[in-house]
Amino acid sequence: MKLSVIIPVYNEEDSVLELIERVKNSPVSNMEIIVIDDGSNDNTPTILNSTSGIKICTHKSNTGKGAAIRTGISCARGDVILIQDADLEYDPSDYPFLLSPFYRPTVDAVYGSRFKGRGNFLIHSQFANIFLSILTNALFGGRITDMETGYKVLKKSIIPRLKLTAKRFDIEPEITSKLLRLRCKIVEVPIKYRARTKGKKISWKDGIAAIWTLLKYYVS
Repeated sequence: MKLSVIIPVYNEEDSVLELIERVKNSPVSNMEIIVIDDGSNDNTPTILNSTSGIKICTHKSNTGKGAAIRTGISCARGDVILIQDADLEYDPSDYPFLLSPFYRPTVDAVYGSRFKGRGNFLIHSQFANIFLSILTNALFGGRITDMETGYKVLKKSIIPRLKLTAKRFDIEPEITSKLLRLRCKIVEVPIKYRARTKGKKISWKDGIAAIWTLLKYYVS
């Protein structure tokens, strides 16, 4: 089983190199690393171009996390796609736990749950994630504890059926709602998580967009 790690990046000059090294040092042997530079205007492009062992895809302008993920998927050659944020909140040493359920052929996706593991949340983020997970389950009949987790791992064979279109953070509810609508098998595993207090954070506007996305796919 080959793993494709997709890393969307926008202005992460302070963390991207350390993150890539952590990914390289994760206990997974058969792996490709795809970094999507989503129009960074800091020193991120220079850092990426001087880093070996990665494949770089570049957006000329910032189009959003969802668009970057879709670009990464189109470049991926692995059997399993893992989405990795570049801000050091998620720990690549968890990869073996995220991949182990795929040895059961009925599993279509694995989510790393911050609530089942050691999650160090910002308090407002914690309550927002709980609410969005409850709403997701109510609408689509799921049992997800962490819908907004950044660690979503998917069989590549299932992705064309999702027909992803989101450009920004609404990619998270889009993936989950479509997986549940298709009655795909989602397994959650505990992960480590350390929220950063500085840098880009999801705002209340992104929360409203997530609710809108869930409702949109519920009625469609």
